[in-house]
Amino acid sequence: MSDDRKDLPPAAQRALAEAEERRQKAQAEAREMPKELGGRDGLDPARYGDWEKKGIAIDF
Repeated sequence: MSDDRKDLPPAAQRALAEAEERRQKAQAEAREMPKELGGRDGLDPARYGDWEKKGIAIDF
């Protein structure tokens, strides 16, 4: 734990530890998922914007 975190109240330290544990668990689960073949490159369009295929953007 860094010196900055030692100054935090115990509840904040627990929250940071729990968040780190969730982050590590999510990363481990993502590594276990099979790689998608033929999928889109980049960020998920349903979450981050428009669908785009062959230069045509479709906003839904």
